[in-house]
Amino acid sequence: MDVPIIAPQVPVYAHPGDAGADLVSSESVRLEPGARALVGTGVRIALPDGYAAFVVPRSGLAAKHGITIVNAPGTIDAGYRGEIKVALLNTDTREAYDIAVGDRIAQLIVMPVPRVRFLPVDDLPDTARGEGGFGSTGYQTGVTA
Repeated sequence: MDVPIIAPQVPVYAHPGDAGADLVSSESVRLEPGARALVGTGVRIALPDGYAAFVVPRSGLAAKHGITIVNAPGTIDAGYRGEIKVALLNTDTREAYDIAVGDRIAQLIVMPVPRVRFLPVDDLPDTARGEGGFGSTGYQTGVTA
């Protein structure tokens, strides 16, 4: 699928088979501990109807520096034509993090998104999970006494 784009640096996939293409910063930003900032990418795209793009964190930034995205995933709707900006958050409580122009700060995943019709009903069909929510499946497997 071709997506028209205006960008100083076009997002690229780092490896064959990658789901996300890297977005880079178009500005220099210093993220103090616990601070957040809306960081520009200079990227504007025209998605076709039936598609959306999702801005997601880079795992290396999160694991090594505590840098994540506040509203992950950020959703880019097909009708949006403005600059894609990334709401970054420094979760590190001690170290500031400096972002330079051209640094990879997020990934962009483009996916088909079906339009659904919401049908009001009185009951939903049963499933094995039912109403089990957060943590309902536990967090450990194979635990022996």
